[in-house]
Amino acid sequence: MTQHGTTPKIGIIGGTGLAEALIRQEQGEPVEVDTPFGTPSSALVTANWGGVDVVFLNRHGDGHLYNPSTVPYRANIFALKKMGVSTILASGATGSLRNDIEPGHLVVCDQVIDKTHQRKSTFFDSGIVAHVEMAHPFCNRVRKVLLELSNDMDFEVHHSGTYVCMEGPQFSTWAESNMHRVWRGDVIGMTAMPEAKLAREAEMCYALIALPTDYDCWRQRTPVSDKGALLKEIIGNLNSATAAAIELIRAAVPALADGAACSCHRALELAIWSDKAKVAPEVVERLAPLVGRYFAD
Repeated sequence: MTQHGTTPKIGIIGGTGLAEALIRQEQGEPVEVDTPFGTPSSALVTANWGGVDVVFLNRHGDGHLYNPSTVPYRANIFALKKMGVSTILASGATGSLRNDIEPGHLVVCDQVIDKTHQRKSTFFDSGIVAHVEMAHPFCNRVRKVLLELSNDMDFEVHHSGTYVCMEGPQFSTWAESNMHRVWRGDVIGMTAMPEAKLAREAEMCYALIALPTDYDCWRQRTPVSDKGALLKEIIGNLNSATAAAIELIRAAVPALADGAACSCHRALELAIWSDKAKVAPEVVERLAPLVGRYFAD
């Protein structure tokens, strides 16, 4: 049970490949959710895995129509919060910045470097100020579950990794890719931020499984005359990583269903710096799923 006395729901945000694969496998019920931040990327799909309620969200929308900069991150996280989700398992395709992180492996990330600059990264941009802690951007409780389960899997799972989140949609230059390696980045992608920041503001546990599909451009590829073959190889890596991620996520869902107490669920406890007496009632009402309990009295 969660701290609010309701059965917790697990949210699953699928990136390239995984969202489509999961939704194809499930005969779930689509739900449209309105938010103060617009419409989510797609309808939320509810299903039940062995007695656990899960909610799927396709990050890039049906048909992959939202690029990483235009994904409505705030609407997505707010909608999951309204649906009663307390824990999010997210995935995303990435490039590898390390020789030992091979395409097709999984990485349960523990750190992030945020290079995005065009995206709205907070719910608290008008009428109320909150500063949540982000020293550890991915939930340690959820990561521990994923790592323990990965020991019984027959595929490679890296237990830590720094995710460099770039703006995109273009890929890195060779110089940038090598700079990211100097920064001790392990994988590079375009969607972890502001998703993880918003989940923390929404007091939800959030963990990310990165799916490396190829080595980023720092590593010189063997020249190929058939670019179609290279694309086929990348897609094959994505498919194998997706299958592995789904297996790990399916194992993790029942293990997370107890809704154990976590500091993520109290992220706003000391983070709201505004004088609550001066925060307009309409602001509180607008953000009620996030802050309502802090203004209850």
